[in-house]
This record gives sequence, C-alpha cells and structure tokens, in this order.
Amino acid sequence: MRGRAVRLVARRLAHAVNDPEVLIIGAGPAGLTAATYLGRFRRRTMVMDAGAPRACWIPLSHNMPGFPAGITGADILKRMREQAEEYGAVIRPGRVESLVHDGEGFIAQVEGRSIRARAILLATGVVDHHPDLPGVERAVQKALVRICPICDGYEATGKAVAVIGDSDKGAREAAFMRTYSDRVTLIHIGPADALTRRDELDRLGVELVLAPLESIDIEQDRVTALSYGGQSRTFDLVYSALGTSPNAELAQGLKARLASDGRLEVDLHQATSVPGLYAAGDVVRGLNQIAVATAEAAVAATDIHNRLRRIDGLTVAD
Repeated sequence: MRGRAVRLVARRLAHAVNDPEVLIIGAGPAGLTAATYLGRFRRRTMVMDAGAPRACWIPLSHNMPGFPAGITGADILKRMREQAEEYGAVIRPGRVESLVHDGEGFIAQVEGRSIRARAILLATGVVDHHPDLPGVERAVQKALVRICPICDGYEATGKAVAVIGDSDKGAREAAFMRTYSDRVTLIHIGPADALTRRDELDRLGVELVLAPLESIDIEQDRVTALSYGGQSRTFDLVYSALGTSPNAELAQGLKARLASDGRLEVDLHQATSVPGLYAAGDVVRGLNQIAVATAEAAVAATDIHNRLRRIDGLTVAD
C-alpha cells in the first residue's frame, strides 16, 4: 500500500506542473472508466468532479455485471475512482463553467482557473425530474421511489407498483412494468391531453389515476401516495417517469449537434460534431445504463488516444 501511495503522489505532482492532455468532465462511471483507459494509454488525464453523480443514488444494483449479489452506487464509484487513480488520473473537485476552442485544443474555466487540454470528454450525465413532494429523496435512498425500471424492474416482480408520469412516457413505463407485475397503476399528474395512450393502458390492464399528488409518505417498507381529495393509495414501489434534463450546456456553448431530446449526438467513436470533443454516458442519446456508459467511455478513450497519435504523427498510414 505504501508503494502505491508514493506512486499516486508522484503522479499528482507531475500533473500539477502540466495541464492535462485530456480533460474529462464528470466523475461518474463513464468519466472514471475513460480515465482508467487513458491512464493506461499513458495520457495525462484530469477528471473534474462536480459532485454527486447520478450513480451515487443507487441503493443496490443487481444488474451490474460481475456483482450477482448486488453492489451499491457508492461502492461502484469508489472502486472506479481507485482504479483511475492507480493509473495516474488526477481527480479534482470543481465545476467547469465554460469551454472555448484554443487552436487545436480547448480552454476550460474552472472556478477562476483556466485549464488547457488537447481533447475533452463530456461525461456530465443528466438530472432526474423527481416528483416535487416532501420526502421523495429519502424514498429514493430507501429504493421505494425508483427512476430506472430497466435497472431494477426485476425486483418489482409481483408487487403493487405505481408509475408517476405527466406524459406518454409514463404510459410507456407503466406498460414496461407489466413485464413484472399485474398490479401496475399509472398516476398521471400532467394535463389530461398529454396522455394519448389510454386505450392501450386499458388493454394491458394498467389502472389509470388522473390526479395530482400532495405527498409521498413512507410507512415501514411501503409507500403511500396521497392524492388531492383525501384519497390515499398504498404501493410497494413507486417509479418516477417524469424524465430527465441533460447536462449539455458546455457542448451547446461549442455549438455541438444535439438530438431532439437535448442530449448529444455522437458517431460510432463517441465523437461529437466538434473535433476533439467527445461524450459518453447518460448525456449521450441512448440507454441510461452503467454498462452502456462504461462501454461508451472505453470507445471514446481509445479514439481520443488514437486521434492524438495521428496528430502527433505516431501512426503508420493505412
């Protein structure tokens, strides 16, 4: 352990003198995976950690490859962080406020400091739209209010499930949950005309409640959702299908091309429409899964390394 600590200190000192070759913005699974790959490619790499990545909300994941007994989000991040640092990545707290082009590279402004980098990887993720209700964060931490049926729908098998939605996304998620339970209720809290799939819900046996919610109360291991009018309903699990907002402002500032949902469009190598700017994870259009984010990060890191090799004339022509 002492030898590892000495190596980490030496690497951090080396990074303190020089700006990184690659700046990774975001210290979630995508950002940390890319940092490990780039470190093993012997690239000077810095990760900016703005705090509280989405993965830290995971109480226990059972679909993370290699962990059949499950693993918490905090443990996933801890292991990935240690691995990235083992290969020389410097991880610093701070929020990148802006990105601008600087010749063939970029300048990032971080709390009054300028950081130059030859390439940027955005792993900034998304922000979940939780129901605006007292106690909802505690319910998420106890895995009673959930945000990802693909991640943990299996654990809802045979249970009484409520889906909170304000558009057809809620209907689609309620239909998906019928894979696991025949006791699914969609609580639609948006305008009535925002829900166009009522006939399909009826065909699938999904109960529909058209009512705004006042609160989510936790009683032992169940959730009681109180609607206006004093009626209460009790569920084993509640899924929020209120959508997300991508953290894509930095890319917008560089005029990167966005998809219709506001997330970043990338090519098969995770490159955006801006040369030298890459993206991986939930901020990219696709499936919001840790396994997907880490795969995208591996692809992006490899292409970043090869791109810099080409720029430096270190490749053999095809």
